[in-house]
Amino acid sequence: MADIFDMKEIKMIKTEEQDMEYITLNNGVRMPVLGYGVYQVSNEECERCVLDAIGEGYRSIDTAQAYGNEEAVGNAVRKCGVPREELFLTTKVWISNGGYEKAKISLKESLQMGK
Repeated sequence: MADIFDMKEIKMIKTEEQDMEYITLNNGVRMPVLGYGVYQVSNEECERCVLDAIGEGYRSIDTAQAYGNEEAVGNAVRKCGVPREELFLTTKVWISNGGYEKAKISLKESLQMGK
């Protein structure tokens, strides 16, 4: 299995608030090295926290279906004023939704939460 990271490709990119390191994955996607996770952040607090994190320069936000706050992350992304293509969002599917077909359906549900 090939490594998805090429450590020679880490670059410092200047954002408005801070320097952010990015790594270029083998598929050409640029991913911020540092991300903001919302594990155990209540849905009520999550939108504000994500807006604050983006305001401080974070460009990678990590959530999961099990956290129950994907919709709040989506709300923050829409409200933040940063172009969507500058943000790197990750989520994780429920363990019971493992396997190709179940994962596809589960990911579609997550994408709907972000709209």
